[in-house]
Order: sequence, then structure tokens, then C-alpha cells
Amino acid sequence: MFNLPENYIHLAAQAENKQQAIEMAAAALSEAGLVEPAYVQGMLAREQQTSTFLGNGIAIPHGTLETRSLVKDTGVAVFQFPRGVEWSEGNTAYVVIAIAARSDEHLTLLRQLTQILDDEDTAARLATESDVGKFRSLLLGEQQVLNVSAETITLDVDTDSLLTLTAINAGKLESQSAVENSFVSEVIGSPALSLGHGVWLTDSTVGNLKNGLAFSRAKNNALAVVTVSSKDDGVNNVLARLLEPNVQQCLLQGSVAQILSALNGEEIVVNSQQPSDAKKVVIGTFTIRNEHGLHARPGAMVVSLLKSFQSQITVQNLNRESKAVNAKSAMKIVSLGAVQGHRLRFIAEGDDALVAIQTLGKAFAEGLGESPVLTALTEPDSIEVKSANAESAVQKSAENPETASEPSIEATFTLSNEHGLHARPATMLANEVKKHNASVAVQNLDRGTALVSAKSVMKIVSLGAVKGHRLRFVATGEQAQQAIDGIGAAIAAGLGE
Repeated sequence: MFNLPENYIHLAAQAENKQQAIEMAAAALSEAGLVEPAYVQGMLAREQQTSTFLGNGIAIPHGTLETRSLVKDTGVAVFQFPRGVEWSEGNTAYVVIAIAARSDEHLTLLRQLTQILDDEDTAARLATESDVGKFRSLLLGEQQVLNVSAETITLDVDTDSLLTLTAINAGKLESQSAVENSFVSEVIGSPALSLGHGVWLTDSTVGNLKNGLAFSRAKNNALAVVTVSSKDDGVNNVLARLLEPNVQQCLLQGSVAQILSALNGEEIVVNSQQPSDAKKVVIGTFTIRNEHGLHARPGAMVVSLLKSFQSQITVQNLNRESKAVNAKSAMKIVSLGAVQGHRLRFIAEGDDALVAIQTLGKAFAEGLGESPVLTALTEPDSIEVKSANAESAVQKSAENPETASEPSIEATFTLSNEHGLHARPATMLANEVKKHNASVAVQNLDRGTALVSAKSVMKIVSLGAVKGHRLRFVATGEQAQQAIDGIGAAIAAGLGE
């Protein structure tokens, strides 16, 4: 993360308007030796081109490409305006982060900032925090309010085992770098705490890297497990909600969206409508031609284009293997850290999904409001239309070879690892499977689990396999036999232990 001395942070500031706020921030950058005094003109000019308001009360004013030569060193000056400053189109900024960056360093800087500021609770605390040390910790992600995401929620698990649900949760937290291997080992081996009505809580005293929460629920809706990693007291609000009867009821019966609302302290919305069987999914994959990547101006154009459509649209940076984010959020678009040559994958669902993706593809080809520099693409842009149900069926077939039409090869191996299939050996196993051009699934015969993808560390851990358990592998594809042979050899060699 970038260096941020406390004297670069200015709390309880006041400004009459956006121009005054930018001039104050520019002066602070100059006094810190980061820019020449004339850099302020570039910051004001940038606002004329496109607003630097990101959302959540955050603005990130910075100079134009023409004024980069006035930057001496990369850094930021941060101003808090508790009364707010009207920024653009009725948007009010409470935290202003003025950025000075040479070359394309600003994209990395923006990506770091937006990953932190994307949390509404954190942004709200930054707007009112009066202690500069706590403000800095919040901004740098050293202390975070826990905000639960859909990526850590798993429903309809075919099990009645607390251990299996706990293992799934631990794997989710580990995949998000919220916990270390020691957390996974201890949380699986420790007794769960009953919160009543079939809801259980698990945690660990070791291996906590940051605040996090994962939730899994059995298929019969009678058993649910919440697993929490805790770095500081930022988890306390969520823990308190777990004791509320309406939250517990939602955990046992609600959809993913309703569970997110319950855990994040939002209103629980009941929606009985089911998706139409005819619903279409449109996928567009486009290459960034812009010389300076997806910075504020082209990013704002993407958001502006997509907001005119009703469809739900997400975007993922394939080159960074980022998670899919809301493509209608300027903050989340910037967080992708996309530079020239990166490929972005947009997925749209809704009545106007095809028109939205086609419009976006045309905008990418034309440079998103700038002159496109990259003309020779390594891969062509593409747009494909799929049925939502067909997309789901394809994914399930890939994870479960028994549902595929190809002949399968099976083998059963006994686990000899002293501490079972914890994170390290699970990773070794997944890496072995990925070496082969085959679809491989695995199940724990001793626990009677369902087949899961053997290329997923999280799903392997969820098997809850201990020493002596028998693992059944089913492989299909061109290198199915090689995959089975490699798996057998890896298990016999102890999976790295």
C-alpha cells in the first residue's frame, strides 16, 4: 500500500464548493513536495472532462495526462469534509483523496483505494471519524468494518454434518486471504457454538488475518453454520445480529440476497418472483485499447453507457482474475485496475442485455471517448448469448463427470496424511488435477458426501477427510487416465507431507 503519513490527512475541513476543495487538496500535495503548484490547473481541468466522484461519498480528484510532468512523486493528500461538498449531479463528497501519480501508477493506486472504499460502512465511518490514527487505519484497511459478500455464502449443501459446513466456510475464508492454514485446522477441530434453531457459530483463536464471515446451509434448511475470522472489533455488529430471531430465520430460509441483507444490517426484502426459464445471459469480452487503461474518463463512460439499460451487468478483469463486480459502479470499475491490453468480461441479464453488450462493444472499439491506440488484438472481441439454465447446466456437468456424456474412469484411494486433507495437501491435490486435460470430481466415501470438483481447493477441504478416509475420484476427458494415475501417485507420496 502507498505511504500515508498522518500529516497528509486533514480532518474536519470545510469548503464552500468543489473548486475550493480541489484547490485545498492541490495546495496540500504541493506543500508535501509531491507536485508543482501548477498541478491544480490539471485537477480542475480533469473535473471539466469528467467527474471524479466515485460513490459512497468519495471523490478522487487528480490531474490530466498533460500535467503528469508536474508530478514529482506518487502520493495522496486526504481531506475529510464532515459537512459535505457538492461534487456533481447532486452527489456529495465527504472524503476527498487528491492523487498525484506519474505514468500509469495512478491505476494501481486507484485499485488499492477502491478495494478499501467500496465498503459503505467503512466510507461512512471515514466521513465522521475524528481521530486521525483511526482514520488512517480505516483508509489503509488496517481496521475494517465487516461487510459480508455473496462469494462467501453457500446454500443447499447435501449434508447434515456440522464439520462439512464448517470446512466449506473455512475454505471460503482462506480463498479470500482472510485466514491462514492454522485457522482452517483449528476451526475444523473445535466444537461449534449453538445459537439456537439450528444455527451454529464457529471461529478460531489463531490464523486470523482480517475480519471475514462465511456462511453455509444444509439442503434441508435445518442446519446452518456461520464461521467468523476476527482481526479486531469490526466484527461485533454482525455477531450481535446473529442473535436476532428474524436474522436466524432468514439464515435458515432466506435467499442469498436476503441473507446478505440480514447479516449486513439492511432491510430484508421478500421477493417471491422466480427467474423466467427463458431468461438470457449475454456475455461480452472486450480488450481495452486505451493507452492509459481504464482510468477515470473511460471508466465513467462505461458506467454512463450501462446505466441507461435495465439489465443487471457485472464485469471481471480476466488478466487479473478479479471477481465479478457491478459494472454500473464507477468505484468498482476503477477497482479492476485494467490497463491497455487487458480483457474485460461483461455478463448481462435482462430484457435489454443484448443491446447493452452490443453498445458497450462498439464503445470499446471506438476507444471509450479517447482515440484507441491498440489496434492489433491478440484475441478478438466476442459477444455470445446463452440461456441462463443452459449456462448452469454446463457448469454442473463440468463439476460432476457422472452427469456428462463421456465415459468415465474411477479410482478409490485411502488418505494417509496424519492431519487429514487440510489446506496444504488439498492444494497439492488440486494442483495435480489441474495438470491434466480432464474433468475430475471427488467424494468422501466415509462421510457419504456428494461429488465435487477436484480442481477446487475449497471443495476438497469441504469433504472433511481425515486419515484413513477413502476418496473416490471420477474422471472424464482426453487425459482422464493420466489424471487418475497422477492423483494416485500424489496421494501415495503424501501430498507434500
